[in-house]
Amino acid sequence: MVAVAFQPVSPLTVGDFREFLLSEQTTGPDLLALAPGLTPEMVAAVSKIMRVQDLITVAAKPRIVTRFRDTLGLPGRLSTRLQPNHPTDHLRGIAASVIDGLIYANGDAVIGINPATDDVSTVEALLRMLDDVRETLDLPTQTCVLAHVTTQMEALRRGAPIDLIFQSIAGTEAANRAFGIDLALLDEAAQAASEQHPGANVMYFETGQGSALSSNAHHGVDQQTCEARAYAVARRYNPLLVNTVVGFIGPEYLYDGKQIIRAGLEDHFCGKLLGLPMGCDICYTNHAEADQDDMDMLLTLLGAAGCNYIMGVPGADDIMLHYQSTSFHDALYLRSLLNLKPAPEFEAWMERMGILENGVRLRSTKALPPVFERLLA
Repeated sequence: MVAVAFQPVSPLTVGDFREFLLSEQTTGPDLLALAPGLTPEMVAAVSKIMRVQDLITVAAKPRIVTRFRDTLGLPGRLSTRLQPNHPTDHLRGIAASVIDGLIYANGDAVIGINPATDDVSTVEALLRMLDDVRETLDLPTQTCVLAHVTTQMEALRRGAPIDLIFQSIAGTEAANRAFGIDLALLDEAAQAASEQHPGANVMYFETGQGSALSSNAHHGVDQQTCEARAYAVARRYNPLLVNTVVGFIGPEYLYDGKQIIRAGLEDHFCGKLLGLPMGCDICYTNHAEADQDDMDMLLTLLGAAGCNYIMGVPGADDIMLHYQSTSFHDALYLRSLLNLKPAPEFEAWMERMGILENGVRLRSTKALPPVFERLLA
């Protein structure tokens, strides 16, 4: 299968490969068929000789569609991860942020919490709270608590309601050891999640340029190539979601807004070429030479490039992780600008709840839907 997929580009140089990708005769289905035959080193190499417009043009061609309770990645759709983090993992505080995000039509990719404490009991409590909210609202989305994979597996063994298994991954074996993982552990986690939800895409991965360099596990390889190698790890598991957390690593690795913008587009391009359902946490740390204008630019460019999903953080300011991302309102802006909608099942739910009209416009109302009022009582 790999040899057959690789055959159309097998005689090409990296420069020729660029011309092939940019050709109007090369379509999205062509790139999807090619993806199994590409190695991360190939896509990283060609990304380095792409202009910004090239990265956008090529990434916009393929649509990588995944499914769980709703369908993600369809043409004309932009999804969001609702990220309701709290500095003390306070259940009611997190629930309030969840309701806030849902009212702004966020959360169709996943409602995902980064826990302040990587503790099994805390993770289990968060999972049960999210599942209660999801069931009460009959939400067509997924939930996840982004603890270490071993913590999630222990919570699963205790009977916690787990939808997606999450893990941060890197592009070298040594860097993944620094994360406390290897392929055998990820294989075990994927198997456990698949047994809970047969037929669904059940894995969620986050990546980001510089992780191998920061742990001195890069072996002299540049951070873009190491990042693309992380995508090769991810595609082994046919995940529901993969996103680069592009500016989170800080200015020691991506100095300013211009570098963050370029890196975000490179990451999205490489992930798409390798057949992944790529999203992006469009973000920066507070000590980086970047601001929200830079994030607006990357947000808009990724929307044009067909990004599967972005983050929805209250006020774009994560009060637990202490970094700047994109807000609930940013997703509404991008959907309105580019005529994009949430996942179809989620769109239908929002219209039933009286939150959205025609899949895009928020209804003007001063009152919460009654079921939301009951959750916050």
